[in-house]
Amino acid sequence: MTELFLSAFVTLFVVLDPPGMAPIYAALTTKETDTARRRIALRGTLIAGIILIPFAFIGEWVLRMLGVTIDSFRIAGGLLLFMVAVDMIFAHETPLRRTTPGETEEAAQRHDISVFPLAIPLIAGPGAMTTVVLLMQQAEGEVVHQGVVLAVLVLVLALVLLGLLLATRMMRLIGVTGANVITRVLGVILGALAVQYVVDGIAGSFGSL
Repeated sequence: MTELFLSAFVTLFVVLDPPGMAPIYAALTTKETDTARRRIALRGTLIAGIILIPFAFIGEWVLRMLGVTIDSFRIAGGLLLFMVAVDMIFAHETPLRRTTPGETEEAAQRHDISVFPLAIPLIAGPGAMTTVVLLMQQAEGEVVHQGVVLAVLVLVLALVLLGLLLATRMMRLIGVTGANVITRVLGVILGALAVQYVVDGIAGSFGSL
């Protein structure tokens, strides 16, 4: 139980990356009042949770409907997360959380960015969706273990919300360079976790042959 909790926490914390979210959110809300920032942060995190929690339950079912095994998904998910890790290490904005120029222009014309691009794809992006499915699969159908994964997801989302609420202060304290250093360290950890997903997926695939 403890191992599952720690594994889920580290993985979700690194993927959702609360420290790395702060500079992005601060840049998106430079023209907003403090009240508006708090409202956007709360609404965006809530919407992301509404997306991720159901997907944690139906994600594996969707894969079965598509004829995709969980081992294949684990390999694909590991490769996907490794791409995120590489971009984090080089302090680039990951393509999995990057908006197109058209989407950026559309977001700039809106007063409320809580749904897009904050909730999707910045918080509940492909990497986060992949991770919750893999973690729920590790729970192996045990209700208690699934509860642990969901509790960790809620905890990390709460940390994301806290990071968003403190984004302006964090950026004044650690600056862009400090945020990039933290993101690089988290990227290395995520890279190792991603490789482990791929290794487990390959082992599972060959073991079923």
